[in-house]
Amino acid sequence: MDKEITLEVTAAKRKKSAVVIISSIAVLVLAVMLLRGYIKSTITRAEITTAKVEIGNIENTINATGEVLPEFEEIITSPINASIKSALMDAGNKVKAGQSILTLDKSATQTDFEKQKFQLETKRTEISKLKLDLNKSFYDIQSNNDIKQLHISNLADAVENAKRLYKAGGGTRENIEQAELNLKVAQLEKKQLENEIKSKQQTMQLEIKEAEIAADIQQNDLKELQRKLDLANVVATRAGVITYVNKNIGANIHEGETLARIADLGSFRIQGSISDNSADQLHSGLPVIVRINDAQLRGHVSNISPSVQNSIISFDVQLDDRASKLLRPNMKVDVFLVTATHNKIMRVSNGPAFKGPSVQDIFVLNNGKAERRTVHIGLTNFDYVEIRDGVKPGDVVITSDMSEYKNSKEVTVKN
Repeated sequence: MDKEITLEVTAAKRKKSAVVIISSIAVLVLAVMLLRGYIKSTITRAEITTAKVEIGNIENTINATGEVLPEFEEIITSPINASIKSALMDAGNKVKAGQSILTLDKSATQTDFEKQKFQLETKRTEISKLKLDLNKSFYDIQSNNDIKQLHISNLADAVENAKRLYKAGGGTRENIEQAELNLKVAQLEKKQLENEIKSKQQTMQLEIKEAEIAADIQQNDLKELQRKLDLANVVATRAGVITYVNKNIGANIHEGETLARIADLGSFRIQGSISDNSADQLHSGLPVIVRINDAQLRGHVSNISPSVQNSIISFDVQLDDRASKLLRPNMKVDVFLVTATHNKIMRVSNGPAFKGPSVQDIFVLNNGKAERRTVHIGLTNFDYVEIRDGVKPGDVVITSDMSEYKNSKEVTVKN
């Protein structure tokens, strides 16, 4: 009679099977790794790139992008509302100072100028007429004041006559009082007239001053319009190369609209851009390396934009050699900001072998073998890597990617 297998026995068998399977997989993986290490224990010289350890300087850099721009570029804008009559130059042409670039149809502005000139002459005539009218009014008031003074003198004589007549018994006290009253009234009227003369003088000065100020403002407006008309003769203010010119003949343009650009192509600057994540390391005076193909130009950060746009900070680079023949307008270049420098250290050319960590394994050639060594990495840049220990000057380091041999302590290098 068959016996029923207990649950404990079944579980034990399953556990034993699992252990066997896991152990088999582990042994298989280990065998594969050992086999892979054995197979990859050799490499040909043509498969690798090497560099010799040397003593030198190294600069830590931050990568940025840049664009070559003329150091000087004049933007000529339209000083008036006008239309383009003719274009005398094209983009790419060289110009000299005072040479015409294009002409504008300024007839409408010229008509406005003549109109304002006539209005100013009319205003000057009005001022002269105002002065004559005010002088006449002042003269009339002054004449009335002189007449009033004569009248007061007569009234004063009348008072004296009334007093003498009263003493002689031929007059009365009422006659004296009446004469004195007439004199006081005349004196008050003269004082009132004098105040009116003073007020009239002040009014005359203010009215003439206001009219003259209005005329001066109109005169300044006329001078400004004349200046704009002179600028409408579009000419180069200095020698250079035209980088843009508006050649839309007959097109209406507004005041302030760009007509042409003139650049001095004998001197350039770099406009750089970098992520705002590096904003704390960016400052004026920071040394800069500009790479153009295999050549390098040196300079420094001269200006930093205070604003951030789309997480990008813009800055200007002033080059030591601003007239380099390598520079071309609008050329895109690589910019490296130098944040630190170490002098007289061991360095080797940068390559795929250096992954970035401060501690890493590299391979050094020695008697036909590539030996794995653990080294400490210092500063790095596009060209070099600083190695602080584990090697000595003159050692030859494999700079190509050796990640396939990371489990090998030694690799045979065949020619």
